[in-house]
Amino acid sequence: QVQLVESGGGLLQAGDSLTLSCVASGVTFSVYTTMGWFRQAPGKEREFVAAINLGLHSTSYADSVKGRFTISRDHARDTVFLQMTNLKPEDTAVYYCATPVVPGSDIRTSPKDWGQGTQVTVSS
Repeated sequence: QVQLVESGGGLLQAGDSLTLSCVASGVTFSVYTTMGWFRQAPGKEREFVAAINLGLHSTSYADSVKGRFTISRDHARDTVFLQMTNLKPEDTAVYYCATPVVPGSDIRTSPKDWGQGTQVTVSS
């Protein structure tokens, strides 16, 4: 059974930096495994933020976070990180870690396993 546990959220000011962590268990790590971050702001749909392919070490980002957020993985600890810099009030959301139910499928569009989320609030 896949379990994803996020941590690291908090209350920050615009311009601050923060790193979120996602500890994964029950995930079969292979060249097909992709893990990612999504976020959901109040009254809005959940949206893609960033993803990393664990086999190819390739990454992808939403345009809104490119150049400010970095997704990475600690292989030894089965942990995925989201480093966020120059945070803006519009980054305020609950951030979720996710991985496709079917390894190798598109993380943006396919059914996913989700973590419980961690709140990030950025004040101006």
